[in-house]
Amino acid sequence: MKIIVSICIVLICLSGFGQNSISWKMTENIASNSFGNSHPRMALDGKGNPMVIWGRMSDGSVMFVGWNGSAFTTPVKLNPTWLKVATASWMGPDIASKGDTVYVVVKRTPESSDTNHIFLLRSLNGGVSFDAPVRVDDIADSISRFPTVTVDALGNPIVAFMKFNSSFLESRWVVARSTDFGKTFSKDVKASGYSGVNAEVCDCCPGAIVSSGNVTAMLYRDNLNNIRDIWTGISTNNNQSFSSGYKSDNTNWMIMSCPSSGPDGVIVGDSLYSVFLSGGNGSYRTYLSTSSVSGKSLGSVKRLTGNMAGLGQQNYPRIASYGSAMAIVWRQTVNGSVQLPLLFTRDIQNGFNTNTDTVDLGDITNMDVALGDRKIYVVWQDDNSATVKFRSGSYSPITAIKDIDIRKPIEISPNPVNYYVHLSSDNGYSGIRIVNILGETVYLQNEWVYESQTLDISFLEKGLYFIQVQIGEETFTYKLIKE
Repeated sequence: MKIIVSICIVLICLSGFGQNSISWKMTENIASNSFGNSHPRMALDGKGNPMVIWGRMSDGSVMFVGWNGSAFTTPVKLNPTWLKVATASWMGPDIASKGDTVYVVVKRTPESSDTNHIFLLRSLNGGVSFDAPVRVDDIADSISRFPTVTVDALGNPIVAFMKFNSSFLESRWVVARSTDFGKTFSKDVKASGYSGVNAEVCDCCPGAIVSSGNVTAMLYRDNLNNIRDIWTGISTNNNQSFSSGYKSDNTNWMIMSCPSSGPDGVIVGDSLYSVFLSGGNGSYRTYLSTSSVSGKSLGSVKRLTGNMAGLGQQNYPRIASYGSAMAIVWRQTVNGSVQLPLLFTRDIQNGFNTNTDTVDLGDITNMDVALGDRKIYVVWQDDNSATVKFRSGSYSPITAIKDIDIRKPIEISPNPVNYYVHLSSDNGYSGIRIVNILGETVYLQNEWVYESQTLDISFLEKGLYFIQVQIGEETFTYKLIKE
């Protein structure tokens, strides 16, 4: 049976992949180096303005600033004197928001003490003031570390953290939820351990928790006999349990030491997009994986960049989305020089532009990215100046989209497809291009087809693709799932 892929067909031009440009402003320091600069993280307030936290390693502080419309506010120390915060370049406090309700989670140091806990600090006014710390973890004689936070559909905080026994063994990820906007938290539930009975989690790798609707995804680096791939625990009952999980990384990285680098992710529709480091191919490289939340299955795993001359290590990728727009940042070295590249797309359904923006060059250690309405924000730790740096840009929303009424639309079958896909159109068409989620062309045909043809796509990896079919001066884009 033939399947008509789209009733409302998206009209784009052939150069659509080049329409993802960002207009950047100049780089600026958020504050002087006396406030520290470790592991910056970012969220947006109710007006879409950036709020940034980071750690000051000299005294174990967590600092906060917000954008007031023209500049960042003076940094404020959030933690009281008794709450010294664990922070480093590769781990530290985390932040999430819904409107002007802001949550910051921290771990009291030293981490190895079972009397030091994970705490949440809450603001109800966009960061103007914060309440006293609330204890999140219920660890008894256990040990906790690596807090990360997201919000549910109502704006309640969901906090994940790593948990150990009193000997710093039996590492696992757990999740605690709040139903009263951070005043109290439920007893934690386990959200890892899906790879096998002997599985633990990589005990020095931070994780990430993301939520959309009633679905929460716990992303973490697993450790089953030193295979340290990324796995995802899934909850579909508002974090009462994480009853299932799946592998969201097929690089099979075996490493006897700890890479101290974890994943990040976003959920758009039914798709979980996660970014991570892997050395499975022999070099430290950053990857993007796409998986089905409802199907709890991996779709595709792609490197963020192709091969390039002089490319050294890549690490610390971060991802953000706003509507259909998506951005990824990471750290890499090329010919010994450090770069902060960025991949961006206005519409993830059309994949990423393969060309990267270079946000900054120089002494870049860790970074974060946030997207708002027509706005993109990047922050990073610069150890040369010992400051947190910030750069903002603007992009145009998708406007060149309209519904096309075609009496005899193109038909594509089957979809999903294993080996052969059939295209049929009474009008004929003059070209076909298939692209992956990164916007890379994986199949190209520039010849006239009068009615129909069958394409052999058995060479493609499993995952989500887009077929662009040229008819006259118009290009029509269809989703295609390769099984």
